[in-house]
Amino acid sequence: MKIDSGSTAWMLASTALVLLMTPGLAFFYGGMTRAKSVLNMMMMSFVSIATVSMIWVVYGYSLAFGKGGGLNKIIGGFGDWGLVGLEKVATAGDGTGIPQLVFVAFQATFAIITVALISGAIADRAKFSAWVLFGVVWVTLVYIPIAHWVWAPGGWLFDLGALDFAGGTVVHVNAGAAALALALVLGKRKSWPKEPMRPHNLPFVLLGTGLLWFGWFGFNAGSALGANQVAAVAFINTLVAAGAASFAWIGVERFRDGSATTLGIASGAVAGLVGITPACGFVTPIGAIGLGLVVGAACAYAVGLKYRLGFDDSLDVVGVHMVGGILGALLIGFLGTAAVNSAGADGLLAGGGLALLGKQAVAVVATLAYSFTVTFVLGKVIDRTMGFRIGEEDEASGIDSAAHAETAYDFGTIHAGVGAFVKALDRRPHATPDTSGSAPTKIEADA
Repeated sequence: MKIDSGSTAWMLASTALVLLMTPGLAFFYGGMTRAKSVLNMMMMSFVSIATVSMIWVVYGYSLAFGKGGGLNKIIGGFGDWGLVGLEKVATAGDGTGIPQLVFVAFQATFAIITVALISGAIADRAKFSAWVLFGVVWVTLVYIPIAHWVWAPGGWLFDLGALDFAGGTVVHVNAGAAALALALVLGKRKSWPKEPMRPHNLPFVLLGTGLLWFGWFGFNAGSALGANQVAAVAFINTLVAAGAASFAWIGVERFRDGSATTLGIASGAVAGLVGITPACGFVTPIGAIGLGLVVGAACAYAVGLKYRLGFDDSLDVVGVHMVGGILGALLIGFLGTAAVNSAGADGLLAGGGLALLGKQAVAVVATLAYSFTVTFVLGKVIDRTMGFRIGEEDEASGIDSAAHAETAYDFGTIHAGVGAFVKALDRRPHATPDTSGSAPTKIEADA
């Protein structure tokens, strides 16, 4: 069919926006870690781009969206291995009019950030080499099958009628379940939770949040696969749900702790973006506000579960992404309406009964169970063979210097600069008598 230039331009832009989210996540996560671990944290995101992009071209796209013959309900086939021949193909018969390779690239960015999201749960203590191997195997054994189940025609959850517009189950529930499994495999950081392990750079966190929020418009509105009315609905829903959730989160903080924090408003915005991801193309803007308020408040409380249950999810991947993704997927069963998108369905509040909610629950449970189980086994195998956790001395001194022979901040230079400034002040001549009658300045008096 003829290429739709407007939709193609929008999808190229959306693909770039979604890719930008992974560096944004690197800043978000990097700012939340301690200073001695920030480079490693950011590297874990960037290396996901390097590895997953190659896997997606070689066999990932083919297995996720290709035809799988008798196994098509579970996994695709190798018919599109290496993307051979796809350079001249428009999306086959789906009416979008975008080149097939644009869709391939768009989906690659989703796989990339899903792997990167998991890293936040094991900050400060994972071997970099083990993380790279884990990412390669995990995207193959976990992400690709679940993407096929939910998004590929013929996948069993797709055929069931479970709805996931932009990745609530495929990306966020999936990454959150995997994060919980890896946190249990690697165990707690030394001195956690007795020692406070606060974010070292909150401006980084806010910068990362801004980049994520900006990129998320491509993530959600781009999932309409064209410049159309559904994309417009997804766009406005992405804006208001994140705003509502960030407001709800700082409201919980103000009620519970007495102060609204920058970390809270950033975390709330991300939680809202997570929650609206599966629903953005299936609910009204008013529904998106309600969803954001519920998800923001719930995730604000959910991040504290790690202290009660005793698992060290370093950067709250479970509390934000798993809980937010679950709620977003299930709330489609209440708030969904076919009036927004004919490809959707009516939820309970639109007169559709409980059928859609049941389908959403099946998708959530299946994703949770499969992702957690396979990730836990994979993590254990890597831990028993090459070791997944760095040594105690390296963890104490800082994983940046141990794993990468670098540090984010050259404190020696900073101290030297301060010393030179003090010495320069000491060499200044004493203040001369002030004949104007005015008092000497503070620096003159000190000199």
